[in-house]
Amino acid sequence: MKKAILYLNQFFGQVGGEDMADHTPEIREGLVGPAMELDKQLGDDIQVTHTIICGDNFMGSRQEEAIDMIKDFLKDKEVDFFFAGPAFRAGRYGAACGHAGRAVQQMFPDAVVITSMDEENPGVEMFRKDMFIFRGGASAAAMRNDLKAMAQFAQKLARGEEITSAKEEGYFGRGKRKQYFLNPPVPATERVIDMLLKKINGEAYETELPVPVTDLVPVAPPVAPDKLSEATIAIVTSGGIVPVGNPDRIQSASATKWGKYDVSGMDDLKAGEYQTIHAGFDPMAANADPDVIVPLDAMRQYEKEGKIKKMFHYFYSTVGTGTTQKEAARMGREIAAELKESGVDGVLLVAT
Repeated sequence: MKKAILYLNQFFGQVGGEDMADHTPEIREGLVGPAMELDKQLGDDIQVTHTIICGDNFMGSRQEEAIDMIKDFLKDKEVDFFFAGPAFRAGRYGAACGHAGRAVQQMFPDAVVITSMDEENPGVEMFRKDMFIFRGGASAAAMRNDLKAMAQFAQKLARGEEITSAKEEGYFGRGKRKQYFLNPPVPATERVIDMLLKKINGEAYETELPVPVTDLVPVAPPVAPDKLSEATIAIVTSGGIVPVGNPDRIQSASATKWGKYDVSGMDDLKAGEYQTIHAGFDPMAANADPDVIVPLDAMRQYEKEGKIKKMFHYFYSTVGTGTTQKEAARMGREIAAELKESGVDGVLLVAT
């Protein structure tokens, strides 16, 4: 019988919620939470022997340490399959599953790493080339179906059955091509002419060489150097700087909210009054001096020197880590509309 291990975050590992997101990695013998359903779905071919649990924030902020601990857990274990998640649309969880899975794949080259994520999870693009990522649901309501898809694929591999295309199996394409022959054979000339005729006639067809579509955003033209002294400049950051207490309740990861904060009459952002709620980096430096993320002090100096006309009286903030492209695009459009209506000439975009 093949042996498997499942990776879970603190919530699905039944340790706690966001308050336990810093939970130190641990390994438990046997089945915890979703591991019970996964083991059931795997049947007699594969057995889940252990469950690894790690807080999302711990993996996000102390990744190297977390990976080292997981590798240490597994050094004397049999690992034929390594499952992670499902991570649904949770960005931090998706990234954690990906980092853990990639590390295990490097440690056990013959093992099969399988996870599941919603297409909006940033972990898909980060790790689709490193492991099998199945197309999953947006929330835990899809747990049973997502686990079933992962288990059925693992069963096929364990039994040595033929694996078909990513689309047919249900996982995201990994950018790998495999040559196979049609039975009965159809010459390439006939296939391409058939596709061409269908395209001309507006009929549905499927290319044999899909090309990924990338959403490219054109770069905005810069403010001309001789116009800077007449320009109003705003600051927009994905670094999570907010007033202490986070009045808008912006999420520390996988953000769906943004805030704007009035800095009229202020020359800098003071420690103790502003903080970062970003879960993707060590907050110590930003909390000690929020100007390292929102450089209000430098912009005020530019005002005094006449390098810019003025700093816009609000700065805008959200969190970038784990935030989906869809949500980021929506928030960007909303912020841009406000800035345009307010007559802002240029924007200083500050990441981390």
